Amino acid sequence: MDPDVESFLTLSTARLAPRTVEAYRRDLADLCARIDVRPAEATPDQLAAYVALMRADGLAATTIARRVAAIRSFYRHQVLLGLRTDNPAAELDLPRRRRTLPKTLSPGEAERLIDAAAGTTPRSLRDRALVELLYGAGLRVSEAVGLDKAGVDLEQRIVRCMGKGSKERVVPVGRQAVDALRRYLARGRPFLDTRHRPELFLNARGGPLTRAGAFLILRRLAEKAGLEPERIHPHLLRHSFATHLLEGGADLRSVQEMLGHADLATTELYTHVSDRRRRELYFRAHPHARKKV
Repeated sequence: MDPDVESFLTLSTARLAPRTVEAYRRDLADLCARIDVRPAEATPDQLAAYVALMRADGLAATTIARRVAAIRSFYRHQVLLGLRTDNPAAELDLPRRRRTLPKTLSPGEAERLIDAAAGTTPRSLRDRALVELLYGAGLRVSEAVGLDKAGVDLEQRIVRCMGKGSKERVVPVGRQAVDALRRYLARGRPFLDTRHRPELFLNARGGPLTRAGAFLILRRLAEKAGLEPERIHPHLLRHSFATHLLEGGADLRSVQEMLGHADLATTELYTHVSDRRRRELYFRAHPHARKKV
């Protein structure tokens, strides 16, 4: 790795999430491998040629945009240190990103998934609490598995989680999620906590539940509920949380805060999902809108 890039990554660990730093490392390593000069010496034309090469290779617009974001961040770092007077990546022409609408569960499907976690064993109580929290609070899977016991206030019915950029946010949780968490904490977690861990969700060996573990739990519950297992993942529950809130009349700004979105435009995608559902319902239900057979 180029020493200037390595220095940038080392300093980035103090302000960015580990996964973001690793993504930057992969993206900047690709840049180092594909240009003929050191990154710190690259010109705007050389970087534009690099973007053109990625397009020619057929990379997705989202991948190109992510790599360019990493490159721009690197050069901003160079400018701050006084090693460059310009950011050669500032004016790079990016391909248009087609924004796809997030997929969601219907309210009925969400209930079936939650009901599939019925049971009184410690693992069943944990699975029910996990699904209720993912759907009832819209947490990212990393936020859910990263929760400590102290992050849940059952009396106030709130969850304090660490989101992207190590930003804490407070999210309200519904009564069903609170009840599931209370049962898990009283009759499930004590039997799993063989290592005296602080994390809220534990695996069968007493260690912290991982992201991969959460994915497997949802796949297993989906199969039991009669849903397509390959379709079910933690972020689908987050999408469903936001969409069902908006369909129920919640205002966009409140949903943005609960999701922890920095940009309101990201949250606005869910309004399009709600609008599409209303149109579909109209064309199915109204006698003058239904197609004639």
